[in-house]
Amino acid sequence: MTSLTIRDIEPSLAERLRLRAAEHGLSVEAEAYSILKGALDQQTFGTASAADSDLYTRIHARFASLGGGDVVIAPRETGREPPRFD
Repeated sequence: MTSLTIRDIEPSLAERLRLRAAEHGLSVEAEAYSILKGALDQQTFGTASAADSDLYTRIHARFASLGGGDVVIAPRETGREPPRFD
C-alpha cells in the first residue's frame, strides 16, 4: 500500500477532520482515506457507490442538476382498422 503525506494543512481544516473522524469512530488517517476514496468514486461514477445503484439512479444523479421537464403524453386515439385479406 502506498503512503501519502499532506503538508501545510490549515489548523481549522485539521480540526474539522479530527472531529469528523471522532464522530465516525475512526482515526484521522482512516477518515481522510474514506473521504478521498468517496470523492474519487463519486467523480468516476457520478454517485458515491455505483455498485449499489441501478442504471436509472445513476442517470438521474448525473442529470438532476440540469432540471427536468414535464413530459406531456398525447391522448391515444383509436387505431385504424386492420387490413382484410378476403
